[in-house]
Amino acid sequence: MKIALGADHAGFDLKALLAATLTEWGHEVIDLGTTNATDSVDYPDFGSAVGHCVASGEAERGVAVCGSGIGISIAANKVPGVRAALVHDATSARLAREHNDANVLCLGARLIGAPVALDALAAWLGAELSEGRHLARIAKLSQLDQRA
Repeated sequence: MKIALGADHAGFDLKALLAATLTEWGHEVIDLGTTNATDSVDYPDFGSAVGHCVASGEAERGVAVCGSGIGISIAANKVPGVRAALVHDATSARLAREHNDANVLCLGARLIGAPVALDALAAWLGAELSEGRHLARIAKLSQLDQRA
């Protein structure tokens, strides 16, 4: 799977770990930056870059990381077609895929440790959309994109 990754300075180290892990797991990584952890950068730039990469079809899914995960998830969700979910553990990551068909995973590097982030990533990648009642709700989310 082709996966876009982006992070601000606070998420840089976790993004690097996730990129290496995804590559080890056989995925193709599109690293959208930032390229270092020392220069302060703006999370909207990286959240939107991941969102556009996924919405355009260049990547199948995306992962975005900032200090809390909140700002970068808001930025990614501004892109029509993106369903970015801020998750805090494997359960919320799995449910984000199963119930919301989340195509961008957002993580807070200052709030969760590397083992939890890796567990969440694995759960999100391994989960499939549960159809049934969830499809109608996801369709309503897509309608919101069209109104924006």
